[in-house]
Amino acid sequence: MPELPDLAIVADALHAALAGRSVQDAEAPAPLAVRGTPDELAALAGQRVERVSRRGKFILIDLDRDGIAINAMLTGRFQLAAPNERRPAKTAFVLQLGPRSKPPVDVAAWTIDAPWLPNDEAATELRYRDPSQMGKVYLRPARANRAIPGLGGTEQGPDADDPALTLDAWRERIRRHPGELKALLRNQAFVAGIGNAYSDEILHAARLSPFRKRTSLAPEEVDDLYEATRRVLAEAVDVLRERVPPHFETQARDFLAVHLRGGQPCPRCGSRLSEVSSRSEATTWCRSCQR
Repeated sequence: MPELPDLAIVADALHAALAGRSVQDAEAPAPLAVRGTPDELAALAGQRVERVSRRGKFILIDLDRDGIAINAMLTGRFQLAAPNERRPAKTAFVLQLGPRSKPPVDVAAWTIDAPWLPNDEAATELRYRDPSQMGKVYLRPARANRAIPGLGGTEQGPDADDPALTLDAWRERIRRHPGELKALLRNQAFVAGIGNAYSDEILHAARLSPFRKRTSLAPEEVDDLYEATRRVLAEAVDVLRERVPPHFETQARDFLAVHLRGGQPCPRCGSRLSEVSSRSEATTWCRSCQR
């Protein structure tokens, strides 16, 4: 499942590649993945892309009038491609975009002059592929005040990497959320953007068991969990900037320290990592050094 580090890379790249371009056409080859009417889909043509950003596990595309929100869920992937390149199987949504007069100025530094950026004079396509169609593409017409499940309101806390989420803010928020630590980190109402894989990584870095109750944490452990969250996510983003482009449809996870490495030695203490699976999701941790 794409999580904050994966989507941070996608958002930066798509903003650098697409902002300033006008939509020439919008297609929904797998209409079950798209939430919106055919007229709303057709109305995207002619609008200019103003910004592509990330909020939690959503990719947000702001046009000069309407908007699009994409929640990739378990199997959704993004591709930036030339129009003449063969589309992947199970492509669910396509934005065809024309050339632009100049690139945007508000781009992430790591994308500047990147060799994978499409030429400003050339057309390009943004493709969303989803074999299971679990993910959804939400059309957001300006005239419709349409609620999107999981986006905004009380359903979504601050992004886990938000500079406004200070240690004091973390301490205050965590008091409101009981339960086990892995479930807490994955609770989008607590902080947004963390899923199954990075919750394992964060808890290993913090030396905390995924099954510990939040109410059992000492104040210094609450602070350790905050520090580990910020550090693990930032380090993953740095790695993915080097590893992913230009293949934004891929998901790189082989660099993670513990997730899905059950039975292997713990990289910190050398003990054998434990792993349990539930509902097709695995939790990996070290019984020796995560308490």
